[in-house]
Amino acid sequence: MKKGDLYPTRPRHSWVFYCLDMTRVAVVTGGASGIGRATVQLLEAKGVAVGVLDRNSSSPVDVADRAEVKAGVARIRKTFGPVDIVVNAAGVSSSGQLDDEAYLREWERAIAINLTGSMHVVRACLPDLLRNGEGRIVNLASTEGLGAARSLGPYSVSKHAVVGFTRSLAVDLGRTGVTANCVCPGATLTAMTAPIPEVDRHTWARRHVPAGRYAAPEEIAYMIVALTEPGASFVNGAIIPVDGGQTAMSM
Repeated sequence: MKKGDLYPTRPRHSWVFYCLDMTRVAVVTGGASGIGRATVQLLEAKGVAVGVLDRNSSSPVDVADRAEVKAGVARIRKTFGPVDIVVNAAGVSSSGQLDDEAYLREWERAIAINLTGSMHVVRACLPDLLRNGEGRIVNLASTEGLGAARSLGPYSVSKHAVVGFTRSLAVDLGRTGVTANCVCPGATLTAMTAPIPEVDRHTWARRHVPAGRYAAPEEIAYMIVALTEPGASFVNGAIIPVDGGQTAMSM
């Protein structure tokens, strides 16, 4: 074995020096609200320059549209420099019965945004992520990507696919030093869950979540940001539930 063969892609910079003296750049999809917004705020608090891709941002981007994603990433690169971190937090909830007329429409919408959108962003940022062997990719799936609930077929399928996409990225990019991990939030207080009556949220959480409550977006964002750290270089292909113990509970 030649010198250096054991750790061919180890970080080239001191982690302390890197954190203090080098500004990293992140692209966060869905960063205008919910978990995405909380992630943006935490990254910025750590000194990371963040560009947001969101349909509700000042420069709207639909992640399902490849051309819009490429243009959005180009704007971020021009403003801040090469991208070091990708967080795919954009997502939609889709439901329906298999025999409903709307099922196919919901299926296509969920796949286009939750899965294909994540792929578009990773591909647009990949040359930057590869440039120094320290890129970080964090995809958001869901506990619905680890199991399934009734009438949420399109959403659940799309989130299972995000888990598979993350594992594929981890395997394909592992030798480059780029890491890809997946956070699977449980029930979280966002615009997606806000329409659920509070009493129903409380009853469901007491029954299904050992913590007995919904998460705040910041509680999910802390895990996402931890996976973007330079020191998280050996965490790769991890699928991490952040769910108050929901997936550990025997139903």
